[in-house]
Amino acid sequence: MIHRHAIALAALLSLPVLAAADQAAPTPTAQQLLARSAAAEWRTPDPDNLLVMQLSTGRVLIELAPDFTPLHAANIRTMARAHYFDGLAIVRVQDNFVTQWDDPESDDGGDPGKQRSLGKARHTLPPEYTRPLDPKLPWTKLPDGDVYAPEVGFSEGFPVARNPASGQEWLVHCYGMVGAGRDIAPDSGNGSALYAVIGQAPRRLDRNLAVIGRVIEGMPLLSSLRRGSGPMGFYADPSKRTTIESVRLAADLPTARRPAVEVLRTDSRTFAALIEAQRNRRDAFYTVPAGKIDLCSIDIPVREAATQPRHQP
Repeated sequence: MIHRHAIALAALLSLPVLAAADQAAPTPTAQQLLARSAAAEWRTPDPDNLLVMQLSTGRVLIELAPDFTPLHAANIRTMARAHYFDGLAIVRVQDNFVTQWDDPESDDGGDPGKQRSLGKARHTLPPEYTRPLDPKLPWTKLPDGDVYAPEVGFSEGFPVARNPASGQEWLVHCYGMVGAGRDIAPDSGNGSALYAVIGQAPRRLDRNLAVIGRVIEGMPLLSSLRRGSGPMGFYADPSKRTTIESVRLAADLPTARRPAVEVLRTDSRTFAALIEAQRNRRDAFYTVPAGKIDLCSIDIPVREAATQPRHQP
């Protein structure tokens, strides 16, 4: 089964070379394309898959990816509902790499006796590094190839790599993606320690860690933090850590306090047009279009919802 939006995107990205007169026309800007988008091309994140992390400096929204890492999503929901993350800290900010938050007592130099209990959450999980290809999931394939995987594109609002020969697909480490930290044992990443990519895409991590979702709001709050001075960007001085005030599932907040945001569907014609506009941008500044685009250079637009959001599967 081939998703109809994937067919539409393939047709759009394989259009013949434009006539000379059309090539000279300025490429529509992202703002122009988004202004013309239809309401049906935007989706409201499922509140059961939307984490609301509150810092003293503002709000960070993280959308979980249960179709790719279902066990991690379930475990993180359990911890959020038990308020496990409240009062923990951002313990590591490594320049051009990641921002990480977890229980400071679980890191080297911490006191194991003071570690916070996981409660009903699982201590170990199978390594959800990849998942079997599912033709029922929407798939927006990029046309320009990739260094790390045979195919790359987008599915359900996340950057994804695929290997048709092995029948596997996986979430990739682009800017803003969130993964589960672990020790050496593959099953030690239970979601209690999470990191967000804040630098160049560290694609070497793909298929070595479970990627659990993506930051859809608040990346500047994570990427602009003071860098840690210790090894791997950990804070040598605990006073430099940023405290996490709370982490809640949007579904557990009163309706009036739920984030009212919408994400552009990555299987929409407008998203396909945004990709093509970036691949072949031509205006007064860009006189030589690149003609190609990298998976991690594509931003997925997010906007405030005009009305109270409703869940769309």
